[in-house]
Amino acid sequence: MSEIEALQAALAGEHAALYGVGVAGGKLSGAKFRSATETFDRHRDNRDKLSGLITAAGETPVAAEPAYDLPQPVTNAVSASALILGIERRLAAAYGDLVEAAEQPAVRQFAIDELIATASAQVVWGGAPVALPGAV
Repeated sequence: MSEIEALQAALAGEHAALYGVGVAGGKLSGAKFRSATETFDRHRDNRDKLSGLITAAGETPVAAEPAYDLPQPVTNAVSASALILGIERRLAAAYGDLVEAAEQPAVRQFAIDELIATASAQVVWGGAPVALPGAV
């Protein structure tokens, strides 16, 4: 996978994350809602960063889909948290691919930082710590 392909894949993942976290946030309250808001903000910032990197490389960033299929219905705080946990796991894999494909040191560092962030977020959303985040 080339660097640009990995950037586009991570961007597509961030688009999906924004949709999913938005849906999940509607079923959360209190501290979990605040965590979801912080998660949404991080993914929005990542989307913008990835779009900028892709544009700077002379490519057109992949567009968001109008809607996304969710892996399960989001009916309460438990299913909302499970959705966000799954999102973070999928993004860890995308950022792991970007670490491997990155040609520029700044892109690799961004991918490493986000791989760490997704691993930390997985714990926040109920996942167990893993030895190799992003490995599939």
